[in-house]
Amino acid sequence: MDSDTSLAEELYAAVGLLRRHARRIGGRPFSDDSAAPTTAQLELIRLVRRNPDLSVADAAAELGLAANTVSTLVRQLTDTGVLERVRDSADGRVVRLRLTPDTRRRVEAWLDRRTAVTARALAELGPDDREALRRFPEHQPTSTV
Repeated sequence: MDSDTSLAEELYAAVGLLRRHARRIGGRPFSDDSAAPTTAQLELIRLVRRNPDLSVADAAAELGLAANTVSTLVRQLTDTGVLERVRDSADGRVVRLRLTPDTRRRVEAWLDRRTAVTARALAELGPDDREALRRFPEHQPTSTV
């Protein structure tokens, strides 16, 4: 195995460890719920958080899922008070998706906890390692999780 492949595997292992550690310390946004969202539902929640007023069709395209699958996820999340559907003012046939205010507060608080955990981990790195991480996105396509 060449050194770049080995480094890539180590990076994925480190990212996985960081995510698990942040989850363990920072918790999950819905960890206190008996019916916590599924992985697919969480992906939709993250997407709507980053793109409020996204249409169901656009969400399906972004997630790479069939529109009827996303419609099912939307129905499930609106039934539990996580998402709200709002009719588009320009085209009443289109539904826009938003997090409910309570969900937005919960997700933002979770993100704050997760960011604090990650910042503490980064503080352990030396200056050269932190600089390498700062440069990393310059060489990659932009994408947020």
